[in-house]
Amino acid sequence: MPDRSKDCLAQAKRDLNHAVHACKDNDFEWSCFSAQQGAEKAVKAVFLSLHGEGWGHSVYALLKALNEKVKVPQKLLEAAKILDKHYIPTRYPNGFERGIPADYYTKREAQEAIKNAREIIKFCQSCLRR
Repeated sequence: MPDRSKDCLAQAKRDLNHAVHACKDNDFEWSCFSAQQGAEKAVKAVFLSLHGEGWGHSVYALLKALNEKVKVPQKLLEAAKILDKHYIPTRYPNGFERGIPADYYTKREAQEAIKNAREIIKFCQSCLRR
């Protein structure tokens, strides 16, 4: 099976770039979701580079599992918990009693999600260079 870790990391960076653009367009819910997706794909890239496979969509759970092979800083585990909260309610109106996700997400949350994803992606990129 070929090593697709670089492809996965490249897509993670594109997802992060999309998060930045969505934030500039005031699409804060999509910014948060894209940031979460970028972080998820970056962690999965590290698993692939280690000839494994990360399973699931929780960045926190993926990083915890990765921590058995590579030391993951606690601050990244905390960042992952925040990002994981953006996986479902950013996309579905039934995540809130009424309204749509766009009514609830803020620029500050999008900026925090981008920052957290950027840190996780940077860490994962450093793991691929080892």
